[in-house]
Amino acid sequence: MNRFAELLDRLAYEPGRNAKLRLLTDYFGSVPDPDRGYALAAITGALSFQHAKPGIIRALIAERTDPVLFALSHDYVGDLSETVALMWPAPGGPAKKAPALSLTTVVTTLASLGKTELPKQLARWLDELDETGRWALLKLVTGGLRIGVSARLAKTAVAALGDKDPNEIELVWPSLAPPYTDLFAWVEGRADKPVAAHPTPFRPVMLSHAIEETDFSALAPADFMAEWKWDGIRVQAVAAPRPDGGFVTRLYSRTGEDISKSFPDLADALRFDAAIDGELLVMREERVQSFNLLQQRLNRKTVTPKLLTEFPAHLRAYDLLVEGEEDLREKPFAERRARLESFLARLANPRIDVSPLISFASWDELAAARADPASAGAGADADAIEGVMLKRRDAPYVPGRPKGLWWKWKRDPFTVDAVLMYAQRGHGKRSSFYSDYTFGVWTGDGDELVPVGKAYFGFTDAELAEIDRFVRRNTVNRFGPVREVTHEPDRGLVFEVAFEGLQRSTRHKSGLAMRFPRISRLRWDKPPREADRIETLERLLQKAEGTS
Repeated sequence: MNRFAELLDRLAYEPGRNAKLRLLTDYFGSVPDPDRGYALAAITGALSFQHAKPGIIRALIAERTDPVLFALSHDYVGDLSETVALMWPAPGGPAKKAPALSLTTVVTTLASLGKTELPKQLARWLDELDETGRWALLKLVTGGLRIGVSARLAKTAVAALGDKDPNEIELVWPSLAPPYTDLFAWVEGRADKPVAAHPTPFRPVMLSHAIEETDFSALAPADFMAEWKWDGIRVQAVAAPRPDGGFVTRLYSRTGEDISKSFPDLADALRFDAAIDGELLVMREERVQSFNLLQQRLNRKTVTPKLLTEFPAHLRAYDLLVEGEEDLREKPFAERRARLESFLARLANPRIDVSPLISFASWDELAAARADPASAGAGADADAIEGVMLKRRDAPYVPGRPKGLWWKWKRDPFTVDAVLMYAQRGHGKRSSFYSDYTFGVWTGDGDELVPVGKAYFGFTDAELAEIDRFVRRNTVNRFGPVREVTHEPDRGLVFEVAFEGLQRSTRHKSGLAMRFPRISRLRWDKPPREADRIETLERLLQKAEGTS
């Protein structure tokens, strides 16, 4: 456990990617099985413990410290695990040297303990460990490592042990399970490559880079194909025949989560032997509906017949990854696309269609299509488009985000001027700054602000320092870690907020909320009274819903 704690501590304070990679590679190369495998699982998010909840940790520290002191400390530090690790009192009585605690022992014990047994065991471990060890233990328990390491980087470090291509690990990853002894045996040359045995496995998705204006000069239009970027959720639909004539079907999110039970209408329609990459949408009368309507189907524990009827799920296909026994991912995109069109034509399934290509000969022509999808072939579906995708004709389907193969060119975001109302401390490196901002727009006769969103990025470090000073100097009320700041018609701070769309919301007094908001500009020059009104957002939402 000490080695794991040391690794997390060093990763948390190391800003450079290559340095993080070296730390991970050294750890995986020097720590034996199964500890290193459980460390890999923790870093890639493959561990979860049913009964280990933050509430247990709060209850434990409340029994040992002044709750007011803990609340103040947590407010200042901003991270539960770090606060508890710092405040945990040393056990009374003579010191007892406990045997070294291994990561394997912690993981297997956490997985086996019941809800009533877990708090006592956690307390014993916290008594035995030093400050860094306690922090690492609590991070492991809560699942929120926040050490600046992606799952892809961790897999790259494992690949480096045997000079393997990280993409090879991505391809076998769905068939593996902690503590990954078969994976390490393969990369170190002690065993054959693991073989996927699941009939409908998830294949790690290929992602795109946002394109900038400066990128176009180095790209040739003839090398690319373009298609619409739909405003739904990215999914992977996989099916395989059963011996009884039926089909094993799976609908995966972009991260590999099985969401089949949430969309039984679409999952039941997957009667083929293939893996398709596409976009999950809601279709009514052959028209793609807004993301707001798709929201009605997301995160539902129970899917009622009414939901299935009112919000029917549809798959708009982008790519064909596997057909029968043939893996197509190493083939060029142009070939996969032709195979996809032929496959769907034979399938003739009304719940699945192909995302249409955009005809263009120059970047100017594509820019015009992006600006006006309705006139470029999207027709009535234009409101459900959030941009275009550029894909190299010769691009294989590579897991992760390879540079230069796929580009996304999103439509310009909406912007409004909103007034800062509340600020909350951030986490990690931002724990000493007020960096999470709730903002609102005017309603009624212009004398009341109603919250419409929350954002915590889009500004520079220098701008963060300016906003933090404003918050501290203009606080009018405090609610734990949250400060209410001055927001009057002639006193306050105006943000220019960029966002991708709007949706109805019962959580906000305004009745609506922004999608993907970020701070675009600080408007020190503008008095709050000149910020936007709720009617501006209502008109945008009505247009998106087709009710204007």
